Amino acid sequence: MTDKIPLYIDTDPGVDDALAILMAFDSSAHEVVGLGIAAGNVGLEHTVRNALKLCEVANRNDVPVFAGCPAPLLHAAPDAANVHGNDGFGDVGYAPAPRDADAEHAALALLRLSHEHAGKLLLVALGPLTNIALALQLDPSLPERIGRFVVMGGAVTGHGNITPVAEFNVYFDPEAAHVVFTGFPRFDLSDWEATMRHGFAHAGIDAWVAADSPRARFYDGISAHTRRWAAQRRGELWHSADALAMAWALAPEGASRVEERPVAVDLAHGAARGLTAVDWDRRFGAADNARILLDYDQAAFEARVRAALAAD
Repeated sequence: MTDKIPLYIDTDPGVDDALAILMAFDSSAHEVVGLGIAAGNVGLEHTVRNALKLCEVANRNDVPVFAGCPAPLLHAAPDAANVHGNDGFGDVGYAPAPRDADAEHAALALLRLSHEHAGKLLLVALGPLTNIALALQLDPSLPERIGRFVVMGGAVTGHGNITPVAEFNVYFDPEAAHVVFTGFPRFDLSDWEATMRHGFAHAGIDAWVAADSPRARFYDGISAHTRRWAAQRRGELWHSADALAMAWALAPEGASRVEERPVAVDLAHGAARGLTAVDWDRRFGAADNARILLDYDQAAFEARVRAALAAD
């Protein structure tokens, strides 16, 4: 038996996903029991390959990797290859990991692990919610067995990063986000706007990835394209949405300001598609379903990132 908190990560690696996963691997209080992989930042073939490689680099080939949905539930969506590289890991041409993903589908793996760790499982979603929505459709009782559910997604006052009002993960598969946000009576939401309040100075992240460790060297290579892209477009700070969500998942005590509100997703095929509509004034009487992260301890966040890269 172990006293560690079982952690299942649903993800679409992705440069910021990679940093978040390294943070999870570094946590002495958590045991990563699986990585469920979705399409999102790039196609499923690449995101699975990236997850397997990251496990190899971190010497965590004991962690099972489960391939999931190759596309959104209903409608095609653009990926983020312009930010992450065509392969999601900066197009550095790394040698593939020697092992393959497990045969079990990610949605089925999540359901199985929710029974094996009933009431204790920490579920962290770093990508589009397609796999989790499918699991919910197969078994609507899933939320009853989840100890805590943390979602990276949304833009809670409508300042998006893929459209003027929508954040990428929700926009990629808003139908899945709707299924999940209505299927879980309570979840924790770390959104894009919180991400923008918790950036790293470029000089700082450059120093951390220059550390003499396999994790830092690998991350330096795969993130170089994304860091250049961010420096050209977003100025003096570099941001990692998934890393912030993971910091809150691993150390909830670091949150200094959280608000609970009802959150819904706009499914229309217009300018508002993928908008996460937060009823800040509770005008419509819906129950609060989301605990929204507003502020997190920046020093503690940065310390976890440095530790994950073995940069201390």
